[in-house]
Amino acid sequence: MAELKAEGVAAGGGPLRPRKSWTELLAGRVKKQKYNPEREQKLKESALHLLRQHQNMQDLLLEVEDPQCKKLCLSKLMEGDRPEATSERSSSLICFAFQDQASRLGVPVGILSAQVFAQSMQQVCVEPSHPLLLSPQQRKKLASSLEVAQHLLAHNMFSRLTFCQELWKAQNSLLLEAVWCLHRHGVVSLQELLQSHPDMEAMTTWLFRNLCCLCEQTEAPCPSPDITEAMLAGFVQLLISRAFQESLDPKRPVEAEKMPQVATVVLQRMLTFALDTLDADPQATPDYQAARGWFGVYSGHRCCGVTAVDSLKQFFSSTLTQILTYKPVLKVSDAMQMQKEWSFAKTQPLLTMLYCRVFVALGLEESVGCLQEVLELQEVNWRHVLSCVSTLVVCFPEAKQLVKDWVACLMARAFESYRLDCMVTAFLVVRQATLEGPFVFPSYTDWFKESFGSASGYHSCSKKTLVFLFKFLSDLVPWEPARYMQVHIFHPPLVPRKYHVLLTDYISLAKTRLADLKVSLENMGLYEDLSSAGDIAEPQSQAIQDVEKAIVVFEQTGKIPMPVMEASIFRRPYFLSHFLPTLLAPRVLPEVPDSRVAFIETLKRADKIPSSVYEAYRQACATAEQKQPEGAASGKRRDPDCANQPLGLLTAALEELRALMTDPTQYSVISAQVAVVSERLSAALGHSTSDGSLRRSKIQLSVLTPTLQRQDEAVVDLLLTAFCQNLMAASSFVSPERQSPWAALFVRTLCGHTLFPAVLTRLCQLLYHQGPSLSATHVLGLAALAVHLGEARSVLPEVNPGVHASAGSLCVPEFLSSLLTCRTRESLLFCLRFCTAAISYCLCKFSEHPCASLHKYLSPGLIKKFQFVMLRLFLEAREPCPTKCTAAHVPWRPLYLPSADWQSAALALWRWSSFQELLKENKFYQLTYKDWIQLELEIQPEADVLSDTERQDFHQWAIYEHYFPAPAASGGCGGDLELACTVLVSELMDFHQSSRSYEHSEHSDLVRGGRRGNEALLSRLQEMTVDLELDPGSSVPSGCSASQSHFLFRVFRSRLQALARADSMAARLQRQQELLLCKRLLLRLPPSVLVGNPQTRQPLSRSCEEFFDLVNSELKNFCCHGSVLTHDVTIHFFRGLLNVCFRSQDPALVANLILKECQTECPLILTSALLWWSSLQPLLCGWWRKCYQSTLPQELQRLQEAREFASNLLSASASSAPSPAWVSAAALHFATREVSEENIKTHLRRLDCEGEELLISFLFFSLMGLLSSYLMQGDTAEYLKAVDICGEVLVCLERRKVSWLMLFQLTETDAGLGHLLRLAPEQHTRLLPVAFYSLLSHFNQDATRKEEAFLRVAVDMYLKLVQLVVDGETRIASPQASKSLKLQGPSLLQGGPVQLVTEARIFLLQLIPQCSKHCFSNMTELLAGREDCDPEVSNALLQRQQAGPSFDLYQEPRLF
Repeated sequence: MAELKAEGVAAGGGPLRPRKSWTELLAGRVKKQKYNPEREQKLKESALHLLRQHQNMQDLLLEVEDPQCKKLCLSKLMEGDRPEATSERSSSLICFAFQDQASRLGVPVGILSAQVFAQSMQQVCVEPSHPLLLSPQQRKKLASSLEVAQHLLAHNMFSRLTFCQELWKAQNSLLLEAVWCLHRHGVVSLQELLQSHPDMEAMTTWLFRNLCCLCEQTEAPCPSPDITEAMLAGFVQLLISRAFQESLDPKRPVEAEKMPQVATVVLQRMLTFALDTLDADPQATPDYQAARGWFGVYSGHRCCGVTAVDSLKQFFSSTLTQILTYKPVLKVSDAMQMQKEWSFAKTQPLLTMLYCRVFVALGLEESVGCLQEVLELQEVNWRHVLSCVSTLVVCFPEAKQLVKDWVACLMARAFESYRLDCMVTAFLVVRQATLEGPFVFPSYTDWFKESFGSASGYHSCSKKTLVFLFKFLSDLVPWEPARYMQVHIFHPPLVPRKYHVLLTDYISLAKTRLADLKVSLENMGLYEDLSSAGDIAEPQSQAIQDVEKAIVVFEQTGKIPMPVMEASIFRRPYFLSHFLPTLLAPRVLPEVPDSRVAFIETLKRADKIPSSVYEAYRQACATAEQKQPEGAASGKRRDPDCANQPLGLLTAALEELRALMTDPTQYSVISAQVAVVSERLSAALGHSTSDGSLRRSKIQLSVLTPTLQRQDEAVVDLLLTAFCQNLMAASSFVSPERQSPWAALFVRTLCGHTLFPAVLTRLCQLLYHQGPSLSATHVLGLAALAVHLGEARSVLPEVNPGVHASAGSLCVPEFLSSLLTCRTRESLLFCLRFCTAAISYCLCKFSEHPCASLHKYLSPGLIKKFQFVMLRLFLEAREPCPTKCTAAHVPWRPLYLPSADWQSAALALWRWSSFQELLKENKFYQLTYKDWIQLELEIQPEADVLSDTERQDFHQWAIYEHYFPAPAASGGCGGDLELACTVLVSELMDFHQSSRSYEHSEHSDLVRGGRRGNEALLSRLQEMTVDLELDPGSSVPSGCSASQSHFLFRVFRSRLQALARADSMAARLQRQQELLLCKRLLLRLPPSVLVGNPQTRQPLSRSCEEFFDLVNSELKNFCCHGSVLTHDVTIHFFRGLLNVCFRSQDPALVANLILKECQTECPLILTSALLWWSSLQPLLCGWWRKCYQSTLPQELQRLQEAREFASNLLSASASSAPSPAWVSAAALHFATREVSEENIKTHLRRLDCEGEELLISFLFFSLMGLLSSYLMQGDTAEYLKAVDICGEVLVCLERRKVSWLMLFQLTETDAGLGHLLRLAPEQHTRLLPVAFYSLLSHFNQDATRKEEAFLRVAVDMYLKLVQLVVDGETRIASPQASKSLKLQGPSLLQGGPVQLVTEARIFLLQLIPQCSKHCFSNMTELLAGREDCDPEVSNALLQRQQAGPSFDLYQEPRLF
């Protein structure tokens, strides 16, 4: 190889000579020595060892004498600069070179290539620029080398084991990304690489160190975040899969099983390191970043690569166990004293996040089970255990019951086996859970009373359990906080009298301890707050809290709260000395009595306030009222100089600040001048700066009626005016981004004073009530102020604006955005000006990060309102913005000029490329279809900036051109017309149920309290519904399953299900309002929605079935006429029926099929048709004859025949009743309502010839009519007439010996009459006992004694009647009888429900002795669980049941 000129100087300084090749050297050695096989083998081993230690790939290739390889250089292949570096030919040459050299050396080619590439890896990682990551150049070199290694692997010419062993020799210089690249490119997997390390301890240390660094990099700015994320996920998945593998193969060598131990150790060390870091309470240190990164490992996406679910669960279970047992140094006594500091709010957020992720992964039941197991078997860190309990009950409401069950199990085991450890655990867990407040877990007082305050408590088994309990409580006394001892004293365990000494000894001990702590028993308030910061509050402050809470409870219930009643009896010293003086503090009484006045008067009527104390309070209030005008008058007569001096000084300070704005050289003294302003402001307000207001959770405001005191208003106006003037002065010299931080300092001054609620109130007055009248200067200044308030949002309290906000409390930016209304022309234009100014100022002030500033300082609602107004007012905004926008800068400067052009500025901002990019990139700020509907509903058409035609065009464009084709991810409908209709319906209903529809409610279109502004959107909904019906893709194809429900009924169903059925009047009224809204919206849509389009061999469509479900479950309870729907719903359904018939091939068949289905599925439709037949018949007959020139279908004729039958029966004409009998009975019932009362008996005597089923059904409808009259509270004559009708039917049934009692025991499964229950509203069904005992005067004396079932039904109805009265179901006032009407018997309803119960009770007590013995069978089962309703009646029944045969011989008393 003369070309390479491998010349050199000899060691001894001899002449230069060419270097001999390796082959020549070997050949020479062979010639000089005799052949020896052993020596040859030893020589090969030595050569192989030499190559392993000093191998160089480039020198090796130089030794290859093939002409094609002489010019090949591996370093160039590794650099990858030449295209042939990745070619198949180059890789083949590399393989050929390795094969040739390996054959010459007698070494396996895989070992040779592995050693060479290990050396290449080491060279790549030399001089790293990052502790973990490769530089771009290093990454490029490594990629070229990996391609060659992959080629060698593909040809079985690479030894992974040898490569791993050689690689670990230089592990200190090995970069983690290089290892990851080997794994990712399939050269050597992570598991194989780690398994091959010769020293497991060293490998564990290396892996732990690199994982810590990797976690730190994931939380810090990193050049390649995707690589670090993938590396961390890969290592975590490997460690979890190896540490928690299912089972080990016994045939595998022991060395191969070191990896699970290493993986377990590394995972434990990483978690211990993270917990140690949290214990050190770091402040943004690298260790904290690493701990944060490791906690991120427990998120699902980083563990999702673990295929075995069991391994993942074992990992999370091991994690929870390690956390709970981490450094168990705290004792139980420490936990008792310190657990208040371990609540959820005071726990490290990273730790609570870790708890939540573990709970989600394991499931709540398994998590609680793990807690139990660890507490039973190991020493624990009580801080972690109790913070874990707090996180469990706060973040997972469903875990409350699991914790309760766990505590109950601990208590049961403690008292069964007298185990103190179970008692300690139970008390600690309960106290920790109660620290999170009553909305999370019941109070400690309630739990203690429930556990020990009754005879069924845990301690009530024996004397030994009592001793055990009080011994435990006594042991707690030296350690537990005073609050718990107060609970134990005021709510002591229930103890038998003979063991009362145990209780008195404990109370004495606890009182002594409280005295040592200098805590009075009376200091415990009526409403305990064990989660408060202080242990025991001062008596006066505690009394203030008690009074406020008591007034709130009184407002909600209208009754004296139970804690107040108890305190007035059992804690009179606290009640008289603290509570009453605080409640009766003198003040000027309001003209309209407020809740406090009402509460005081209620206490006075209950004799809870002594007369002398009450009179003193009234006298003090009168004195305060007399002094108020004097003080006001004297204030007006004060010296103007004295009165205005503080304001004058504040004004001077503000003027000096304004002067500094115009001089850039004075910017350094602005902060000092702002401090002067703050001091003068404190003097003007008469109090010092305090951040107490900022520590409050919320600021309560009334947006609709904001009021300010005169002094506060003057100060706030001065400050706001100064801010606006300062902004204009500063902007006239420099743009906002170059100004000093004066605005932020000024806003901080406002926020640091107790004046801040007054500032928000004044902003409410200006923006919400006076916005359109504000000048340009005010608009610009207030918009900039809103931006800087958003900048300080983290230190500002939330705002509760009253009925104005449907979402409760709001942060300050959201509150300010809510003040911008879009109802009228003036408010729309003002909203445009304010939003343009605020967005422009924000983008200009924080121009370095414009998108981030909008996200931080402005609410999404403000940006969405800007989009809404732009799209509504400007046609240019509806067109796509040009790709290259001409606006290069934010349009701020033209706004503060005298001739500000708001329209041009708004359009310039809209067309600004950065703003449009923000809207596209950040979905959070896009005006979605739902947002657009919400804002459009606010518009008042009579004051709209758009005409009716323009508004219609805008709606058409917005729905069909803008939102309908837009993808759902961008807030559109994705071409789904049904989705567009669903969202529109939901928002319409939400709007009318929200407080937004409270104002301007003179006109209603959908619901009472709504506005006429919905007419246009309702028209769009009608159009879209028709389009949906005509859309061939929206209907169910013929022959397919019609499982897809109609969007309208889906919305109704979901909303009604969300309103759970409740017993409270408010809940029932809310549900009725929602149902009324559903009904009116249903009537505004095409009637075909109700019936749908029946398919072949399917009589009912899915829409029709859903309408029937709505009728049976909801609408029937909305009826005021009993067993019928309202007229409008009935007419609407039959219009839909005609519509479907006209579109079918066989109209008569379709009509008959649907109406036959109504008989079984929705009979209320048919009874409604009978009631409204007079207005329905012309519609049906006219349309049918007009279209088909034929008679009505058979089922419609049945309805007509039923009406004719009823008319004939009442007019003495003979005709047979058509089937089904209940339809004829319903027609007869409606016909009798039109007959005069004096003729009813005569007409009803003709019922003797009719069938039994018709009579029973007629009695059912008559009972429904009776209950409807009772509920309507209308004319008493109607009610009495209904009673007479029922009585006559009873007489007729008794004459024919037909039992009618089954009507009061109906179930839907009854074959004969079960369908009648579908005709009865739920309230009518519940009130059947009222109907039963309203007919007492019509019961036949002999029949009641002889019929075996009568007594059972009478008792059942009586017990239900008593329960109705107790539950308040009969609180609806009954009609009072007219004085001119003379009843044949006593009026049972004359005295109300109580009188009815009294009469029923007397009736039963007289009836019981007269009934025979067999009438009392199964009476015990009937009374089961209801004996307490009326003990006397129950006792009489049971005694009669147990009496001997002689009891059957009775004397017949006169009952009637």
